[in-house]
Amino acid sequence: MRELRLMKGNEAIAEAAIRAGADAYFGYPITPQSEVLEYLMAEQPMERTGMVVLQAESEIAAINMVYGAAATGKRVLTSSSSPGISLKQEGISYIAGAELPCLIVNVVRGGPGLGTIQPSQADYFQSTKGGGHGDYRLLVLAPASVQEMSDFVKLGFELAFKYRNPVLILSDGVIGQMMEKVELFEQQPRVTTFDPAWTVTGKPKERERNIATSLDLDPYRQEKHNYKLQAKYKAMEENEVRFEEFDCKDAEYLIVAYGSSARISQKAVQLARAKGIKAGLFRPITLFPFPKQEISALASQVKGILSVEMSAGQMIEDIQLAAAGKVNVQHFGRYGGVIPAPDEVLEALELLISGGSK
Repeated sequence: MRELRLMKGNEAIAEAAIRAGADAYFGYPITPQSEVLEYLMAEQPMERTGMVVLQAESEIAAINMVYGAAATGKRVLTSSSSPGISLKQEGISYIAGAELPCLIVNVVRGGPGLGTIQPSQADYFQSTKGGGHGDYRLLVLAPASVQEMSDFVKLGFELAFKYRNPVLILSDGVIGQMMEKVELFEQQPRVTTFDPAWTVTGKPKERERNIATSLDLDPYRQEKHNYKLQAKYKAMEENEVRFEEFDCKDAEYLIVAYGSSARISQKAVQLARAKGIKAGLFRPITLFPFPKQEISALASQVKGILSVEMSAGQMIEDIQLAAAGKVNVQHFGRYGGVIPAPDEVLEALELLISGGSK
């Protein structure tokens, strides 16, 4: 039987990591995600499951510890908030290049720079376009509830090992700090057998040694490796698109939003419907792979699309590409840590309908 608890989003992430059979967490405190590390330290999962929890000396150290542990086939994760994720980018690129599975959590706060500790969604570009160097992609999951903060940990590990690729849970300070009822999944066993084709677990006599590296000085071998990576990312786009629709079947105007902005926009859709406006909400759950085909189909149906983001406008570029000029796409956002209200979203939608822009 599953267990019900009232938890913060950050606490749900931490508890789910233990229950998902994680072998290790390496992190560093930063607001608004510090409760992930604090919960794990207080819970002492070494006694429950054997899970190692370590506060590293820095974000850079933490991501390189993840690299080393992931190379052995272990289920490992790290978490941080925006500036801390920036510090991890070189390591994330290395891990993606070495094709190692791991889970990364970003509880986004306002920027740029050190910015504020308040919620934001301004890390969309960094997350979906490859914030580090080179042609790599992360599989990005965007939770819109504390329940999904928990569920996406288990899903994230499954996807990370399926594709041997880092998976990023892109949350924000709203969902990280809010409290909701969570249905916790049952304890999963830790992995004890490892794939000999790639894990670094000691070299037996019958095979060549495995090397966990993203370095190849031969450009033709490196190009061949990049072709392999791009084929993997294409497979993600074909098989892992996830989304939700609300009142889209008869919608004449569409709001596209993810994470906490989707929660706010769902209320805005209800307000619009009460005023006789046939509005619908499309919520991308995977930001990469982005649900391009689904938005393209809706763009042929509706008269206008409003991208709602807690940023100056980043996801709107992917929406515009998917819409391919079929319909007017506008942006509404608050940023710097300001959270929009449903009334503001409705006002922006009405402005779109009237032919204006905000």
